[in-house]
Amino acid sequence: MDWVGFIARLFSDFVSILGEMAPYLLLGFFFAGLLYAFIPRQKIERYLNGNSWRSSFLASIFGIPLPLCSCGVIPTGIALYKNGASKGGTVSFLISTPQTGVDSILATFSLMGLPFAIIRPIAALITGVTGGLVTGLVTQDEAPVQHHKQEEEIHKPFKTKVVDVFRYGFVEFIQDISKWLVIGLVLAAFISALVPDDFINVLKLSPLLQMLLVLLVSVPLYICATGSIPLAAILLLKGLSPGAAFVLLMAGPATNAATITMIGKVLGKKSLITYLSTIILGALASGLIIDYWLPLEWFTQAISHTSLHQHHTGLNWLQIASGILLMVLIINGYIQRYRPEKPSKQITPQEAQQAFDFNSIQMVSNKVIKVDGMTCNHCKANVESNLQKLDFVDSAEVSLVDKSVSISGKNIDMKKVKELIDSLGYKCI
Repeated sequence: MDWVGFIARLFSDFVSILGEMAPYLLLGFFFAGLLYAFIPRQKIERYLNGNSWRSSFLASIFGIPLPLCSCGVIPTGIALYKNGASKGGTVSFLISTPQTGVDSILATFSLMGLPFAIIRPIAALITGVTGGLVTGLVTQDEAPVQHHKQEEEIHKPFKTKVVDVFRYGFVEFIQDISKWLVIGLVLAAFISALVPDDFINVLKLSPLLQMLLVLLVSVPLYICATGSIPLAAILLLKGLSPGAAFVLLMAGPATNAATITMIGKVLGKKSLITYLSTIILGALASGLIIDYWLPLEWFTQAISHTSLHQHHTGLNWLQIASGILLMVLIINGYIQRYRPEKPSKQITPQEAQQAFDFNSIQMVSNKVIKVDGMTCNHCKANVESNLQKLDFVDSAEVSLVDKSVSISGKNIDMKKVKELIDSLGYKCI
């Protein structure tokens, strides 16, 4: 093998895919920040209880544009459930949200064309509502869960919200998806450089068999909605049917082994079976409709117009600048996450004396526990906010680097702390 030539092709394909996606991803990150800053979770919680149809429909409508992949949607969905959302609304949110997102819809358009970008949110809406309705029916005889008290909505100044737009969209959100985005880009570049263009056609697999094979790989493995796009685009160019490519876009982000375990633990087996069945059947139905009912040209012509189809096509200045900016933001995200924390301030005797609550003669104490399963900033926010609802907790701070939670309060009841963390789907070590 000509290793020099292979590495050159690999780098060229990586740059080409990155350049195609970067402008749309940056725009998507900005919209993600807007959604985060101006539509707080407390507003969504109000609409996710009540009858199954209403909660399922609204959960999907709210969930489709939200930029949450599987690692972030599970803790967010469970937190919504603990704060009053119905099981039907929660399952609807868990099905529809990871399939799409404003960033992934824009990136889908950039690499795969308008038809795929339109069908993704439609499929997410249909499967989300269906899963929510079925969950409401099969779990109607179950005892209602004891919900936590809802957080009061915090009204922030407009200037603070603007800062939150850029902090979340271009730092925290990038921290959460950058690992899987880079993995998706690198795998797509490897497939593009190594696999012949007619590879899948040579195998002579029927579209249905292609879908089943993609489904077999997609369900247990984790891949985010944005990271799945370059893989699906490259496989489509290598001969994968458009329907099978859509199965990857739909089932890959919506399921993985960790998600399956957590849903079964928190929502129960009936909800889990409904969740998996809806995604699997919905993905297959969508794939079959694309391959057998819709014109093939809608999907093949769209992707042939991107620079992925012809590697010699040069990138324009906007794509190059956006690609460089995106890589800088990814690197910055890792620096921000793993930079050493400032050493805690030493408590003076005077401050220790002030730590007493003289009305109840109780001492403020600090506890640090290890928690497994926290992977992103949404996990961090959900653990912190739910712990702070406990009467004896004054503050809670999560460190994603060493998977720990620092708790400060009076007469901390560690049994209740651990029960709460377990109810959110995490595990105290």
